[in-house]
Amino acid sequence: MIETVKREVKLLSVSDKSELSSADAELLDSAKKALNGAYAPYSKFHVAAAVLLENGVVVKGSNQENMAYPSGLCAERVAIFSASANYPGVAVKAISVTARTDEFKLEHPVMCCGACLQSVSEYEKRYGNQIRMILQGESGPIYIAEGTQTFLPFQFDGESLKKE
Repeated sequence: MIETVKREVKLLSVSDKSELSSADAELLDSAKKALNGAYAPYSKFHVAAAVLLENGVVVKGSNQENMAYPSGLCAERVAIFSASANYPGVAVKAISVTARTDEFKLEHPVMCCGACLQSVSEYEKRYGNQIRMILQGESGPIYIAEGTQTFLPFQFDGESLKKE
């Protein structure tokens, strides 16, 4: 039997930063500044993230590659793990992700990989709140989603670990 599962996706797309709230624009700017910390000598694909915590602190991260794939780590997990390690118990309010490449101008938002989405979703469950996600390439449209469910509708969660 084939079952079709439909889910409403709530994704806001704006054409430029002037349409963002000042908080979202500042978080996106923080991510763009963090691009300089990316270590991407192999892929030439620089990714950065900025995490806004409930206490107002912004923690930045960037991708860190390693010659021995997959030993590197994505920007989103660098930022959110650093936030959790340095500010334990403080909920994540929003995350902004941006990217650039040495090969061409990136004019569209870059989606988080599945591992990063799953990691961010863990913090949503941990603190009982959706994490606002703001995504943009070097330029072009900006995608805004209220929570990881928009991009990862069938998440692995703690319920999967329980015996029925």
